[in-house]
This record gives sequence, structure tokens and C-alpha cells, in this order.
Amino acid sequence: MASEGITAKLASWTAPAWLRGLVALTLLAGALAVLGLGLARTGSIVVIEIDGQPHPVRSHATTVGDVLRQAGINLYPEDILAPGPEEPVVAGQPIVIRRARPVTLSTDGQISQIRTQATTVGQLLGEVGVQTGPGDEIWFRMLADGADPACSFTSGSGQECGQLVTANAPLYAEANSQPDIIDDDPPFITVRRATAITLSDRGVTTTLYTTAATVGQVLDGQGVSLFLADQVTPSLQSRITLGTAIAIRRSVPVQIEVDGGVIHTRTLAGEVAGALGQEGIALVGRDTVSPPLDAPIRPYMAIRVTRIREELAVEFDPIPFLTVWVADPALEIDTRRLVQEGQLGLTKRRYRIVYHDGQEVSRTLEDAWSEQTPVTKTLAYGTKIVVRTLETPDGPIEYWRKIRVYTTSYTAASAGRPKTHPRYGYTRLGWKAVKGVVATDPTVIPLRTRMYIPGYGIGTAADTGGGIKGKFVDLCFDEGKYQSWHWWTDIYLLTPVPPASQIRWILPDWPKYPDRRR
Repeated sequence: MASEGITAKLASWTAPAWLRGLVALTLLAGALAVLGLGLARTGSIVVIEIDGQPHPVRSHATTVGDVLRQAGINLYPEDILAPGPEEPVVAGQPIVIRRARPVTLSTDGQISQIRTQATTVGQLLGEVGVQTGPGDEIWFRMLADGADPACSFTSGSGQECGQLVTANAPLYAEANSQPDIIDDDPPFITVRRATAITLSDRGVTTTLYTTAATVGQVLDGQGVSLFLADQVTPSLQSRITLGTAIAIRRSVPVQIEVDGGVIHTRTLAGEVAGALGQEGIALVGRDTVSPPLDAPIRPYMAIRVTRIREELAVEFDPIPFLTVWVADPALEIDTRRLVQEGQLGLTKRRYRIVYHDGQEVSRTLEDAWSEQTPVTKTLAYGTKIVVRTLETPDGPIEYWRKIRVYTTSYTAASAGRPKTHPRYGYTRLGWKAVKGVVATDPTVIPLRTRMYIPGYGIGTAADTGGGIKGKFVDLCFDEGKYQSWHWWTDIYLLTPVPPASQIRWILPDWPKYPDRRR
């Protein structure tokens, strides 16, 4: 053999013994390597199929287990191998390995690392003996490298814990079926146990199974709408525990009319008084409520608060004073003097006034008294007559009174009677209506009073007229010689002075025509 030849040659070599030994070992190792290479090249090809992926290897092993050991392939207990490890290797027959996949399972407070052949979530739970009850939830997520396997459901949405799935959900998608990807990013399955609770709303009690953490999350998950005035027991922030009983007391809508406005609200109060108290509406004094305070609340009830206010008001009424005239012989006629200024009196009345919502509804007189007595106004009029002389174009005249009057003019034709009338052209005294006749108000200038009118001449009060009132005179002209007069004029009453009983000492102030001068 080759090794024997090498040994013989080394024996005849004269080098030191230690060196000859080292060389011999080196030569032996090389010979073994050459021998192993030859064996490897002469072994059979065996195909190892792992999760559908073929891996051909060359081996002289006779059993499946030896082939895998020589190939450095380790198996987990959950992996499936066909044929078995003790089975002989059959030429042309592949060795099939179906890897168990890693899964992290969180249930009932325990987190377990599992390898499984299951393809769905339900199969996995069945393998480990985890049963789900009514309302239990299964959450699925992929556990990436470095991710915290713990997650929180406190928000109620569960989004941070993955996706809510059913038992039929696949554990792996086709794209993630490769073993290396599976090991790097295994799925995380969380089973959330539902808690049995009861919900009472509008007289109906329902048993629910929920995984929500708080009462508010339960109601939100059930689509229960609440008004601010509704009462929930326990509170919305209360934690859910086994046997929690949620009761909703529904408020009812009412409207309250008060202080000029309408409040639309909802209330849990049983009586009207409670609804008013809820809105902070206080009754003061004689305020009233309809319906009354002890009336039971009904849905859509209209409540009206009437504000009642009373006040005492004092009103003042003037008492007019009287005006009296007294004769003053020291004053010339048509002259006046104030003797005593008049003063209004004052009457006070006290009323009790009741207002409903600012509107007066009643007024009651409670007292009345005279606060101030009126003072009579006293005026003095002159009764002293002074005869004077006035030079006129017609010669000097002697007069005892000058009066400013409004003058107009007329003729027999304009006096208001047709020519066929038996009294046509005659005055009140039966005189002919010609120049020199003056129509007057007899209560101011008595008939037959002689006067001088500047621009007209001497005239006598011998006629009257329906429109001749107060200090108003109408001057007569002959027919065919009419002159128009329409202005204020000073006239002079001629002597002799009539008896005092025939004199009107206080003349009226009317008519109030414009002062049109000639």
C-alpha cells in the first residue's frame, strides 16, 4: 500500500527522529484527505425537501437520520419528517420535512412560545386546548424583531394590539411561508376574554359579553347614544368587572319659558320644581309657575315662569287756578295790571302697580291727597275814562276810547240778501245800507255807538253780521262805490261817554288775523 511505501522510505532517511515523525504525520494526513475526497465524490445524491423547497445533498449514509445529521439539519419536536429518521434511504425518494411554525400566544394572563403545524388560528387554539366563549376576541399581529409582546387594550379600539380576527383566519400568508421569514417575524395571537354584564335601558335588560375596559367603552361599542342629562350607573369611567350591571336612566325633553326666552333642555327631575332647579331658575316674591311646582314631569312638557313684580307709583296732577278780574278806577280803560300771580295746585295719587313679565296688568289707587292748593290769579282792569281830542282830515274829534280792530268792507249787494228780499239794503236797525254804517259785534261795540275810522270817516254801529265777532268791524259803502278793506285799524269811539253799565271794560283778544296795515 502507499502508506507502507512511505514508511519504508522514512525508515531509510537519516534525519533526526523528531523531524522524521513530523513529516510522517503530515504525509499521513494528506493521504487521508485524498481518500475522503474520493469517498465524497462517490456518495449517492439525496434530495431533502424542506417546506416544499428541495435541497440535494451527496451522502453514503444509509438511514434518513444519518443523512440529516451529515447535512447539519436539526429538527424541532413539532416538525414532521417523512420517512422517519430510522427508515433507510431509498434511491430516488426525497426526504420531506414540514417545519412547525413559531407562534406567540397570550391567553388568560400567560404568554407562551409555540411551534405548530396549524394553518388557522382556530386550529392553533385547538392544539393547545384554548377554548373561546361568547364575546371572546382573538387579536392577530406580526411580532417584528425587537417588538414588545405585551400590548394594551385600554383605549377600547384594540388597534395597538393588531387586527381582530375569527378562528378561520390563516396564521401565515403565502408570502410569509418561508421558514427564515417565519422565525424572524412570528405571529402574536392574543385571546381577550369577554366579561358577562347586564345593560338596562328604557325598561329592557340585556345580557352582554364584552371585552371593553370601561362602562363608556361598552356603551360606545353597543352604539348607545346618551344625552348630557341622562344618568349612567356606574359612571362612564368605571372599570368593567364580572357581573357589572349598567343602568341608564333616560332624561326627558322639556321647554321652560322664562325671562323673555325659551330654554330647551332635558331633565331627570320628577317634578317641575326639580327641572327649574336644574337650570338654576329661582322664583322670587310672587312669581308663579304653570304647571305648579309639584306637577310631575312629562316628556315635551312646556313650563312657564311668570315674573310678578309690584311697585308703588306716585302720580302728580295739576289743579288749575282761577283767574278773576277786579276793577281799578285808578287805571285808564283798556289798561291791565297783575295783582296776584296764579299758581297751580297739586294733587298726588299713590297707585299699586302689578307687572307680569314686565307688562302692567293692574293698577290700584291706594291713596290720594292735595299736596298744594291753587292760588287764584288776580288781574285789575282800568275803569278810568279820559276824553281826548284827535286832529283828523275831517276836523278835530273828541273820543273816549281807542280800539284796534280788524276792518273789512261791504255794500248792500254783498250783504247776503237778494234784491227781491223785502229787507234788501237795510241794516239791523232798519237804516239804509250806505256809507257811514258800520257793522259790529254788539257785545263789544253796542249799536248806535259813533266812531271815527281813519281813511273812512265817521260811522255809526247800525248793523251786525254772522261773521262779525269780537274786535271786528265791517264798513259799509254805497253801491257802486265799494272800496276793499282787509287790515287792522285803530278806531276811536266818540263822545258822549255811555253809562258804565253799557261799557264792556274787558275786550276779547280775537279775531287773530294777521296784522295787515294799510
